[in-house]
Amino acid sequence: MSGPLEGKVALVAGATRGAGRGIAVELGAAGATVYVTGRTTRARRSESDRPETIEDTADLVTEAGGHGIAVPTDHLDPARVRALVDRVADEQGRLDVLVNDIWGAEHLFAWDTPVWEHDLDNGLRLLRLAVETHAITSHHALPLLLRRPGGLVVEMTDGTTEYNRDTYRVNFFYDLAKTSVLRMAFALGHELGPRGATAVALTPGWLRSELMLEQFGVREDNWRDALDRVPHFAISETPRYVGRAVAALAADPDVARFNGRSLSSGGLAPVYGFTDLDGSRPDAWRYMVEVQDPGKAADTTGYR
Repeated sequence: MSGPLEGKVALVAGATRGAGRGIAVELGAAGATVYVTGRTTRARRSESDRPETIEDTADLVTEAGGHGIAVPTDHLDPARVRALVDRVADEQGRLDVLVNDIWGAEHLFAWDTPVWEHDLDNGLRLLRLAVETHAITSHHALPLLLRRPGGLVVEMTDGTTEYNRDTYRVNFFYDLAKTSVLRMAFALGHELGPRGATAVALTPGWLRSELMLEQFGVREDNWRDALDRVPHFAISETPRYVGRAVAALAADPDVARFNGRSLSSGGLAPVYGFTDLDGSRPDAWRYMVEVQDPGKAADTTGYR
């Protein structure tokens, strides 16, 4: 299959599940060759101990119309990341899109727990997984991305700059991690812009990831059954929605207009005209500010 990203090469770092998988699949649907990385393979699980694997993601990319290539990588290991980038360079000679979606820290944070009560080792491990991995990957991958003009770097986070500026996010470690990634995109925008590339921060809304569906005891085909217990879950979105946002950015010849900015899937949907898989356009962050956070009753009218 051909598409707007035919001939383009993407690296989705942290594509085992969730947003990373959705992004990889949508880049594949647009025709890209997509290298997908993570620590969980069919032979070995990471510390997250989840069943999803990078090989599964690569297969989904290929089924969608692209070319998926799974490369097991621990992004805290600079030598492994350097070897990954060397492989992309040897096999493709180019890198057009870098998505830094490394996370894998769902099991490491406690909600509303102050820093002096939070497990310190878990908090520091979270910061390493969420921040250090992105820095290591950018350090090694950006020289390849800069070989050609028009490259795109997407720093995946949770929350927009505006929302995270005014809102305490979960706890000290989580708040610091997600805000740090936003600032990474801002800094990379200054470093990449004059060199012909673009960096943005991007957040999904309330994501119906594999883990979230499991925690709510539902599947994608019956996710609305959770609304009786969690009414605001009505604003949630599939991982493919933010994937379509990345694919749209990657295909936009004028993407530099967003350089250094904080973006969201819901905010980009009307700009580019894409929808979620069900044809809706959930705008979760506007909904959170205007409905959920003020304590209003759940009502997605006008928000999806």
